[in-house]
Amino acid sequence: MKNYKLTIQYDGTRYKGWQRLGNTDMTIQARIENVLSKMTGEEIEVIGSGRTDMGVHALGQVANFKTRSLMTVEKIMDYVYRYLPEDIVVTGIEEVDERFHARYSAVSKKYIYRIWNCKHHDPFLRKYTEHIPENLNMEAMRKAASYLIGEHDFSGFKSSRSKKKSNVRTLYSVDINKSECLIEMAFHGNGFLHNMVRIITGTLLEVGLGRMKPEYAKEILEKKTEPWPAPQLHRRDCICWKLIINGAIKGTVACCKETVPFVMVF
Repeated sequence: MKNYKLTIQYDGTRYKGWQRLGNTDMTIQARIENVLSKMTGEEIEVIGSGRTDMGVHALGQVANFKTRSLMTVEKIMDYVYRYLPEDIVVTGIEEVDERFHARYSAVSKKYIYRIWNCKHHDPFLRKYTEHIPENLNMEAMRKAASYLIGEHDFSGFKSSRSKKKSNVRTLYSVDINKSECLIEMAFHGNGFLHNMVRIITGTLLEVGLGRMKPEYAKEILEKKTEPWPAPQLHRRDCICWKLIINGAIKGTVACCKETVPFVMVF
């Protein structure tokens, strides 16, 4: 039995997310599994490093699958490129240790949200950015973000659908940078709760728009109550940037939505 690591890019616009759902083939996982199963004659399960939501894109989703097939990496690569739809591309395949697991081998992830902060939207980036025409107070946003750094119970920044046993996560950094009209908000942590990044981003934008003080982010965190109704951005604005495995970095990959790379190591 061989274990293969996949690096995948996809435009998630027309899909219902990563995870297979019932009999529909309109998920990324289902499309890839169907092609690999046809190729090998086996029932293939593809394990993703993260489950991107409906409409979310990836620059470098990392996944793995096991097979008894003796096909070479080159032949597998050619086959999947030929039979996958144009909006899903496997950019890399390599045989890895049988213990490698795309989800459980990950030790940290990085997501990026992109904001188009000018009066008029960019028609070429509209699918991959949130358009906010009002001026944003970057320093206030950075101050609010500083309260969230470290290990905390992020109960106030998760979806009510989140069913994790623990809401404690470690946020290593939040970097907010602007270049002309484009703002990138990068979140690096050991893991994220359901909708956590989107809710935090919505909170920081409320601060940037002057609708709440930076300290309110700290109050939400300290209350540890059910999620507050923060404005949530469209899924399309999220980019999964890096996936770090076992502390080292090998290659680049992405996961959440538009343009992101995941960094893997094992």
